Amino acid sequence: MNQVYRKRFQELADQLIDIEKRKTPYNGTLVIGENNDYIDDAIILNWKVKVRNLLDKVCGEDSQHFRQFEENENSSHFTNYENLRNLKAVFQAAREDFEGGYLSSIRSLVQAEVFDSELEQAEELMKNGYVTAAAVIAGVVLETALRELCDRSSIAYGKLDKMNADLAKASVYNKGVQKRITALADIRNSAAHGKPEEFKEQDVLTMLQGVERFLTDYISI
Repeated sequence: MNQVYRKRFQELADQLIDIEKRKTPYNGTLVIGENNDYIDDAIILNWKVKVRNLLDKVCGEDSQHFRQFEENENSSHFTNYENLRNLKAVFQAAREDFEGGYLSSIRSLVQAEVFDSELEQAEELMKNGYVTAAAVIAGVVLETALRELCDRSSIAYGKLDKMNADLAKASVYNKGVQKRITALADIRNSAAHGKPEEFKEQDVLTMLQGVERFLTDYISI
């Protein structure tokens, strides 16, 4: 998942460069500050929403990064361009801490790298025609991820279906996610029991994508 978030930080940094080029002179009255530059509010809002989402996943709502971003979002004392400069500073601080490895525990970092490695192995098996083996490995990653979420929520381990149900009951994720995990687990079960006739290659490809999406959404680092 490191690569997913690193890519997102770069995308938002690139977008910010483009946004800053759109500044125009501001004609209103400033309470504080001397900078008269202004940018269309909708453009900034688009960027802020995406950054908030990223900071929530990478840093958490209780982090200094997320709180500082919130505090600087809607200051009425500056033009929105000056606000954006403050938000940029928070964004860059979060990015530097993320890339420096200061936002995660050692366990989380190791876990993320293991997940990445296992999914890459499954994808390589798919490319070489070993569809059943790819499904089994993706299933192992999924079950391990559920165990991780159970640990975080103080939920006892059990079979995959029970952990899935318990996590949904505890509102770790919603019923829709629970159903998607059940569908992924069905493919895993068929593969593990040597029943390749019960799924297609496209099903396993969808499974790999589904597991990766689940890790991105719920096993943040």
